[in-house]
Amino acid sequence: MKHEKLRTENIQPTGYMENSVSYSAIEDVQLLSWENAPKYCLQLTIPGGTVLLQAANSYLRDQWFHSLQWKKKIYKYKKVLSNPSRWEVVLKEIRTLVDMALTSPLQDDSINQAPLEIVSKLLSENTNLTTQEHENIIVAIAPLLENNHPPPDLCEFFCKHCRERPRSMVVIEVFTPVVQRILKHNMDFGKCPRLRLFTQEYILALNELNAGMEVVKKFIQSMHGPTGHCPHPRVLPNLVAVCLAAIYSCYEEFINSRDNSPSLKEIRNGCQQPCDRKPTLPLRLLHPSPDLVSQEATLSDARLKSVVVASSEIHVEVERTSTAKPALTASTGNDSEPNLIDCLMVSPACSTMSIELGPQADRTLGCYVEILKLLSDYDDWRPSLASLLQPIPFPKEALAHEKFTKELKYVIQRFAEDPRQEVHSCLLSVRAGKDGWFQLYSPGGVACDDDGELFASMVHILMGSCYKTKKFLLSLAENKLGPCMLLALRGNQTMVEILCLMLEYNIIDNNDTQLQIISTLESTDVGRRMYEQLCDRQRELKELQRKGGPTRLTLPSKSTDADLARLLSSGSFGNLENLSLAFTNVTSACAEHLIKLPSLKQLNLWSTQFGDAGLRLLSEHLTMLQVLNLCETPVTDAGLLALSSMKSLCSLNMNSTKLSADTYEDLKAKLPNLKEVDVRYTEAW
Repeated sequence: MKHEKLRTENIQPTGYMENSVSYSAIEDVQLLSWENAPKYCLQLTIPGGTVLLQAANSYLRDQWFHSLQWKKKIYKYKKVLSNPSRWEVVLKEIRTLVDMALTSPLQDDSINQAPLEIVSKLLSENTNLTTQEHENIIVAIAPLLENNHPPPDLCEFFCKHCRERPRSMVVIEVFTPVVQRILKHNMDFGKCPRLRLFTQEYILALNELNAGMEVVKKFIQSMHGPTGHCPHPRVLPNLVAVCLAAIYSCYEEFINSRDNSPSLKEIRNGCQQPCDRKPTLPLRLLHPSPDLVSQEATLSDARLKSVVVASSEIHVEVERTSTAKPALTASTGNDSEPNLIDCLMVSPACSTMSIELGPQADRTLGCYVEILKLLSDYDDWRPSLASLLQPIPFPKEALAHEKFTKELKYVIQRFAEDPRQEVHSCLLSVRAGKDGWFQLYSPGGVACDDDGELFASMVHILMGSCYKTKKFLLSLAENKLGPCMLLALRGNQTMVEILCLMLEYNIIDNNDTQLQIISTLESTDVGRRMYEQLCDRQRELKELQRKGGPTRLTLPSKSTDADLARLLSSGSFGNLENLSLAFTNVTSACAEHLIKLPSLKQLNLWSTQFGDAGLRLLSEHLTMLQVLNLCETPVTDAGLLALSSMKSLCSLNMNSTKLSADTYEDLKAKLPNLKEVDVRYTEAW
């Protein structure tokens, strides 16, 4: 019944009519019923006669009846509204059209979409309407928008209204439920970008009200809901998509002005003089489209061309610095491109950059960065927000803008303060070879505007949860040793601990660097104390190895961490190879004593409270462990994955643990010597 012409069955049982009947030709539609005759019939009155339609049942007949009436009326309204003369009559017809759609018994998306498309076409063809006429039309179609997304042309009309009359009551009373529905139910702004643009303009209109960001804040609260968990999973990704697109639009003028800029190679080599071209701002775009939140540009791919930005609105101040790392300064003959952070951080031609936005772009940026800050305040949203922002989905122009990085710092701090690993792990790069927020906000990074306080906070939280501690320390030693030593010199306890761990794990091979670290530690009270403790531990370890001791040891049941600590401190256990703590009350806290047993090969933790944190520590130190019993312990995938570094394991009991099938397959692939495995009463069984 959706076609413009209706092909009907003749009342004779001999096929179809020769000619179709046009909907516009139908003068009347009636239900027919009489005794001793077909019960389910429709009578169509057309010029020159009537047509009878017989249905198999009353439901089908009623569907035909309402469909024909609907199509006939829609055709009438299209004709009436296509040639408007008096707008008060047009408004009345629109209201009647909306009432018809709302009262129709038909259940189909087109019942509500067709009137919206008619009005959308009417508005696009009549651009000379007054503001009051605009608002009257919007109010008239408001009931249809409660359960339907506006079509693209209507979204464009709504955007224009938000821009021109942000303080109109229509924005609050009519647009608010429409935008709420979009944020709750939209699945992909890429397929309907005008919905995203309408949402963006609506939020900017809220920001223009007298209360400004307070109104926006209340709107975000209404989208989250009053409980601690937002019941609508699409709200956060949709809000983030709108924020990213809005922030991108603030720098779009700069992104599109790249005709007269120096190449990255010229900037890197210092060959470009500030006066040769104007302006000089070497930047590479992270994402070609703001709607692709998780898409990343592969900066090292030789097939991609370097993209450089230039704009008359960008002002660059040239300032020579001596803090750039020599390793990051390439020779003139090297054709390779610098990476994201190096380009902005150590470029000899421009180490200080200032981007000036226009007033409107500046307000837009402030509004949407504030929204990102609001989103980061919700505990249930923070894990997903961190994951969405981990690839750094912002243009390079934004990362070079001091105001943007300074405001966004609050969001990064919230990630760094969150104890959940799924949140603060997103501070690291999304994959090897890419730069992450950790690099941007570390000393020397383009976004760092403090003396390393945020960097120290990030290092502290990452060290507490990263089971690959040695790998992380090695990365710090290679890339951030200078900032670590500087902060340790200023008495930062986290950095003092980092330097001590580097010495303890033999991360630093160069003797001169080791001596410099020791001098740094001895320059402060806290550093001197922690370095002395490190020396004491190493002396005790060497003494244990020299004295030897028993090769097997079993602790009595119900023993505690304190009991184990007293026992191990009472004698020499340098030769201890087999330790059973089964059915004791030890926890992960005892791991710091177990790692002092250099000869340990077999460890039984059956039915203890030893957990993930302890496993991570063991995996870093007891690399020679061959037999490990974790039966009936509270360990999970998070800790069991750390065992993949213990290549000597040949027997592993994970009976009655929270082992998953995926983790089990991963362990089998990474532990080549594993021959005996017990996974009964687990998901992998």
